Formats: sequence, structure tokens, C-alpha cells
Amino acid sequence: MRLFVGIDLPWELRGELAALRVALPGARWVAEENLHLTLRFIGEVPPNQAEDIDVALHGLRGRKFPLTLTGLGTHCRKGRETALWAGVERSPALEHVQAKVETALQRAGQPPERRRFLPHVTLARLDALAETRLAGYMQAHNLFRAKMIEIDHLTLFSSLLCKEAAVYTAEESYPLG
Repeated sequence: MRLFVGIDLPWELRGELAALRVALPGARWVAEENLHLTLRFIGEVPPNQAEDIDVALHGLRGRKFPLTLTGLGTHCRKGRETALWAGVERSPALEHVQAKVETALQRAGQPPERRRFLPHVTLARLDALAETRLAGYMQAHNLFRAKMIEIDHLTLFSSLLCKEAAVYTAEESYPLG
């Protein structure tokens, strides 16, 4: 089972993000139902480890917090943009919850995450996209700012890699008080 912990976005916010889609050759847009904010990618785990992860995440205690998506950016690999994303306004509460998730997963036997946490929502994967078109898109949408939402739970997702795109399934929800 391939797992990750994230924030399942409300449909209203997914609609705001979907409105950013335009004809952009070389962009493979993430399906609206798959839009989420990853707190920690776990990867492939056997069923007994998935149970340990679930128990550890049920032990999390945290408070609800506001979250605002703002701005756009890209991930680069080897000098080429590979993904387009919506950023997250700085949130100490989000960083605190993400750190708690990381600690819980390590206690459940998962190795520590080596990458720095960069909160974002992936909007599209980029394949051989003309830099001028991407620059134009970024300029046209760089002032993006979504309505603030309140985060009241975290979600453990499974991810099934398919030919066209991944399919994400919410396996369990963990309320924040």
C-alpha cells in the first residue's frame, strides 16, 4: 500500500484551483478530485506498518487552524520545470502540525523525511513546456489568492499509480480539536 498524509481540500477551494487551468501545452493538470496538500509522503508499506501508522496518527493532538493558498511556483529538476503549484501563506500552525505528523511517523517506525517541508498544492505536471508560455502563465496568475479555509482534520491517503494518473483514496481521517 502506497501512503501519504495530507490535507483533503474542501470542494469550494478545489474549484478555485481548477479555475486556474488554461490551455497550456505540456501541462498535465491534476484532476480536481486529487487536489490536496501533502504533509508527509510515506511510500509503499506492508499492511502491518499501515496499521502502526494509523495508530500513531490517531494519537496526534492538535488544534484547528486557518490556511490560505497564495501565489504560484514551480519545481525544477536539472534546470527544467517539472511541476506547477499553488503556494501556502506562511503558517506556524501548519508547520507545527506537520512536525507532529513527522514525529508520529518516526515513532511508528518510518525513516525521517530528508527533504525540507515546502507546503504547496500541485496543480500540474510539466512536460517540455515552452519557457515563454510558462512565464506568461505565471505573470497572468501570480496574484492568485484563495479564500481562507479552516483545517479541522488530517487525512491518510493511499495512492494507486495508474497509466493516466494516480488515484488517491482517503483511508482515514484524524480530527483536530
